[in-house]
Amino acid sequence: MSLAPSEANFGQEHAETLIDAAREFARGELLSLDRAWDLDESSVAAALPRLSEMGLLTLVVPDDVGGLGCSFRTAASIIHELAVLSPSTAVTVAVHSLVGGIVDRFVAEPLRSRWLSQWGEPSNFAAFALSEAGAGSDAAGITTTAVEGAGGFRLNGEKMWVTNGLSAGWFFVVARLKGLPHKEDYCGFMLRGDTPGISRTKVRGKMGIRGSETAVIGLTDVLVPNENLVGERGQGLSVCLSSLSRGRVGIGAQATGIAEACLSEMIGYARQREQFGRPIGGFQAVAAMIADSAVELEAAKALVWRAASGIDGGETCRTASSMAKLYASEAANRIAYRAVQVHGGAGYVHECRVEQLFRDARITSIYEGTSEIQRIVIARELARSRPAGA
Repeated sequence: MSLAPSEANFGQEHAETLIDAAREFARGELLSLDRAWDLDESSVAAALPRLSEMGLLTLVVPDDVGGLGCSFRTAASIIHELAVLSPSTAVTVAVHSLVGGIVDRFVAEPLRSRWLSQWGEPSNFAAFALSEAGAGSDAAGITTTAVEGAGGFRLNGEKMWVTNGLSAGWFFVVARLKGLPHKEDYCGFMLRGDTPGISRTKVRGKMGIRGSETAVIGLTDVLVPNENLVGERGQGLSVCLSSLSRGRVGIGAQATGIAEACLSEMIGYARQREQFGRPIGGFQAVAAMIADSAVELEAAKALVWRAASGIDGGETCRTASSMAKLYASEAANRIAYRAVQVHGGAGYVHECRVEQLFRDARITSIYEGTSEIQRIVIARELARSRPAGA
């Protein structure tokens, strides 16, 4: 089932064709790959040439520089379709697109057009590097430094939990620029992945989305040209946080895709599995789990669609994005739990796909801002926007 409601307006010609193509590609090629990545912790990067060929690395790249120029509604719908068959591929594309959006909105010409015209090539695969060992939910606590000098900026520090970090040809990095006032010193930089001084260490043993690359990125006297400063000095954190509002919609779409897969597996099993002489779907307890899951999935889709529509309309959508991400991720976890429960003992082993989906779902309520952070954002934004006593 699509992310979009019936009779949806995608705001883009041929949107449904793009979404159908992504769905068929995922069904035909991604499921077996995703299962293999989960077993051996190999990387979705092996599929980058096919993702490039399908145009899936240029979802948010404007058509004037050779991209698909998708509306955010279309992009979120495609991420949903990918996540139904491969949650790892979905987050890989979502993060690459997140950095592409930063380039599109905050990098000046002619670099913007030069970089984006090549964004769909596997060699320009992008990673987002914000978190550090001591700075996760508290993004302002980063300690990576930048020193301005001859030829550009020298970056030193270490970034944690970097999605796409092992194969990235580009990194968006936030660092603190020496010489600026405290808390006004955050700057964003675009780093070429082959720049001397960058080290990459794979994070192993993840619970789920094992095909998605996660790395520790070390930066030792990494020289970044002056022109690769993103936005103005001191605006790095605001660039990052405004982009995360969009990224949260992408993770919400990933979560609805995972939930969609869980519900389909649940319904299929409840139809064919018999106990006490009849299919278990006929028992009230199982039927209730399926019904609750279907309702929660539709509610999650509606919130994601609403937030994506707001972004397409030019709104900041901080509250709507956090609501979508919070509800969709937690609903996905509840639905995955029920899917395992309906399968019983069969759902507890890897041969049954819901075992992997249960693990894959867990991260959605952690990355791109934990559920607890989303609740803080929602409450704070409501307090600002609503008059007292209203």
